[in-house]
Amino acid sequence: MKKILIIGALLIFFMTGVFAPFAGSAEAPRMAKEELKGMLGNPDVLVIDVRTQRDWKESDLKIKGSVREDPGAVESWANKYPKDKTLVFYCA
Repeated sequence: MKKILIIGALLIFFMTGVFAPFAGSAEAPRMAKEELKGMLGNPDVLVIDVRTQRDWKESDLKIKGSVREDPGAVESWANKYPKDKTLVFYCA
C-alpha cells in the first residue's frame, strides 16, 4: 500500500511539473477522498499538501493535520519525512 501511495505522489509531482524533465508515461493510482478519510488520524499516515502557496491560501478546503510543502522545492523537504510512514500528497 505504501508503494502505491508513493507512486501516486510521484504522479502528482509529474502533473505539477516538478519532475517534468524526468516524466515518463507511467500512470499511478489515485486515492478517493473517502479512502483518505478512513486513513486520517492514523499516526502512520502523513498528508502533505503540495498546492502552490497562492492556491493553498485562497482555498477554504484544507485537510486537518496536513502539512503544506512547496511543490517547487521538493529537494529541500523530501528527505525530512520518515520512510516508514505512508505519505499522501494532496494537490487538488
